[in-house]
Amino acid sequence: MPTTPLAQGPCDDAAIRAAPCVAPCRQPAARWVLAATILASSMAFIDGTVVNVALPALQKELGADLAGVQWAVESYALFLAALLLAGGAAGDRFGRRRVFVAGVAIFALASVCCGLAGSIGQLIAARAVQGIGAALLVPGSLALLSASFDQASRGKAIGTWSGATAITAALGPVLGGWLIEHLSWRAAFLINVPIAAAVVAIALWRVPESHAGQAPGSVDWAGSVLATLGLGALVYGLIEFPTRGWQHPAVFLPVIGGVLALLAFAQVEKRQPNPIMPLALFGSPSFVGANLLTLLLYAALGGGLFFLPLNLIQVQGYSATAAGSALLPFILLMFVLSGWAGGLVDRHGARKPLIVGPLIAAVGFAMFALPSVGGNYWLTWFPAVIVLGLGMSVSVAPLTTTVMNAVPLASTGTASGINNAAARVATLLAIALLGIVLALVFDRVLAHALAQAPADVAQAVLAQRHRLAAIDIPAQADADTQQVVRHAVQQAFVAGFRWVMLLCALLAAGSATSAWWFLRPRQAQR
Repeated sequence: MPTTPLAQGPCDDAAIRAAPCVAPCRQPAARWVLAATILASSMAFIDGTVVNVALPALQKELGADLAGVQWAVESYALFLAALLLAGGAAGDRFGRRRVFVAGVAIFALASVCCGLAGSIGQLIAARAVQGIGAALLVPGSLALLSASFDQASRGKAIGTWSGATAITAALGPVLGGWLIEHLSWRAAFLINVPIAAAVVAIALWRVPESHAGQAPGSVDWAGSVLATLGLGALVYGLIEFPTRGWQHPAVFLPVIGGVLALLAFAQVEKRQPNPIMPLALFGSPSFVGANLLTLLLYAALGGGLFFLPLNLIQVQGYSATAAGSALLPFILLMFVLSGWAGGLVDRHGARKPLIVGPLIAAVGFAMFALPSVGGNYWLTWFPAVIVLGLGMSVSVAPLTTTVMNAVPLASTGTASGINNAAARVATLLAIALLGIVLALVFDRVLAHALAQAPADVAQAVLAQRHRLAAIDIPAQADADTQQVVRHAVQQAFVAGFRWVMLLCALLAAGSATSAWWFLRPRQAQR
């Protein structure tokens, strides 16, 4: 995701010179603020990715189908995306430390519920509550940093925060995979509890409270509720489509209701004195282009990488630890090249990197469609990981610059928050839409591959088709038939996965097109 500040408060930049926070910025306390915010944000970012590695284990232990594992990710992403901006505004109004601590506490309690979940439904509900907690603590982290460091040291502090959270995000799937493999998928959630306890202790003991420098307006709860309902209903209908079809009321009614709720959200934002999404910002073509690019590129990234661990573990036979490590070169490459990529903007402006970077990423996604079943990691997945990492490295820093340059200085915090929300909404919708594609291709290929299998075996396998590669092979089948069924399931998943990755490549190419169309050289370099 973009790593620009999600919610900057009035203690930033010019405002910090004009009016101090309620609790003055103090360097000794600031070091504790940095520690608390790094731990809390890392906890939230890790849980946003580690669950992907846990999906096969969830399918096996909880008997979840495709819709179930989709919702295990989507419920978290939904509330985080919809409430992210409201969480930042709540901190400004009610106290940044207070809201931050509340978010950490909610996240920790929800993590306990995740770890103790006895069914996929219970896990989905707990993940939703986790998303609410993350929506409070993530923007609260950056707001506390902005309020606790003076102008001279704030940039270094935010850079330290970004680097530390990037490293933990990289190690998170590896650690999660090891915990899943050697202990249980439940340990990947329960490990949050001691971290959260340390964060709360530091925050209450060492972190000063701060509010906005002037009396803030009311929080736009109406917009937040409509955004949550709209996105939630739309995603619900899309996820249910593969099993029910468009004609089913559980599909078309939520989709229609979701669209209407999002239209109502736009109307509320026009009239709201303190909207979470000021529509006036979209009067800038550069801002529109940057957010459209974000939507398309992060739809490809979040949607495509949701299905990769399922392929690696259930089809390719990787362990959870190996699957968690597979994308480590991608994240490390982005970390190493971040400074170089930032220099591209100074030398070439933002427009050229935002055309070239997504095109390189598109090639990377297309390369993910090449491997079949088996093969050495270094010859199959590693080249795709490297090319994708290079494309994203070229794209992220110029994208951040474009978002910041597209709006007035006073609106940069809001603009950054909207851009981060766009990235999360993109993942939310992409997982649902690409899941439809994968399910349709999987069903068609599997039915064709089982045409020569015994009728009772084929019927038993097709009855489980919504579990995708987690299908249990009927025990009554002989060894040769089991091998045929296993091969059919693997080939069906690979066929669907290839379609998903090719669509991701098209999305990434579309994001490059949006940069070419909306970003003019003068605007992008402003």
